Amino acid sequence: MATAQQDILNRYSKVTVIGAGVIGASWTALFLAHGLAVVVNDPRPDVETIVRDYIRNNLSTLGELGLPTDNLEKRLSFEADLERSVTGADLVQENGPERIEFKQDLWARIGKVVGEHALMLSSSSAKTATEQALKMSRPERLLVGHPFNPPHLIPLVEVVPGEKTSPEAVDDAVAFYAALGKVPRVVRKEMPGFVANRLQRAIFRECCYLVIQGVVKVDELDDIVTSSIGLRWAADGPFRSFHLGGGAGGFKSFFKQFGPGLNEAWKNMAAVDLDEAAQDKIIAQAEASFAAQPPEQLESERDAKQLAIIRALRDVQAGK
Repeated sequence: MATAQQDILNRYSKVTVIGAGVIGASWTALFLAHGLAVVVNDPRPDVETIVRDYIRNNLSTLGELGLPTDNLEKRLSFEADLERSVTGADLVQENGPERIEFKQDLWARIGKVVGEHALMLSSSSAKTATEQALKMSRPERLLVGHPFNPPHLIPLVEVVPGEKTSPEAVDDAVAFYAALGKVPRVVRKEMPGFVANRLQRAIFRECCYLVIQGVVKVDELDDIVTSSIGLRWAADGPFRSFHLGGGAGGFKSFFKQFGPGLNEAWKNMAAVDLDEAAQDKIIAQAEASFAAQPPEQLESERDAKQLAIIRALRDVQAGK
């Protein structure tokens, strides 16, 4: 590991994970695999079993990512008391309920205990750092570090500062996530849903519309996406893809040819009503397509395919 990456991990070597659902347990596994000491805070009486089982079930994925998997749990501890769990922490990764009152009270309590150097990061996909920090006396070190599920596998982390977040905290968060092998990208303006979820919702809206209208079935739509735009966007993203679609003229040619049609299509997009009948239609098709396989098998296949894509992209970038 490069010296700068190791330095940032040394600075933030003591981590507290608040909330040990799927996101929190995944963060815990990743932090441990990078040699960090992790304290998990969660009020559930069975939290230790849940987290340890999650880590053990995902050791093969961590290994496929090139991370060490031996004796990960030796640096893992649990503390049900919030204040005790964050005492001495260099970094806090919060994964609690998406209730603004909960988060505001939580950060107000944490801010009174942690040191001035500590980074306070929220995995929230909906609540901005500005909202979450309203009850804090020192909001400069609070920002959103929103992952895609599961964080130990999917590279993206959206780093979203609040109105009072310091530039130094943003730089430290980006450096920290990068040292974990993530792809941190700073979202320059707070907006509900940030970026990735807004894109996901917009695409899923059209997916639901096409199924509701009987244009295509659920499993057929999945095949269409993975065999076309999913493949293309995994490699290049929408802007680079459409730039290439414009030929030698890039976007100048693309907009000249397709811009007017896009404008008309956007103006005339039909409303989507996800009422009970529409939901039932999607549920029935999904169950017919996917229910034959247990969820654990589907998740294993998903992870294997995503790992294969990640490895392939890394090989291309490395010039192999």
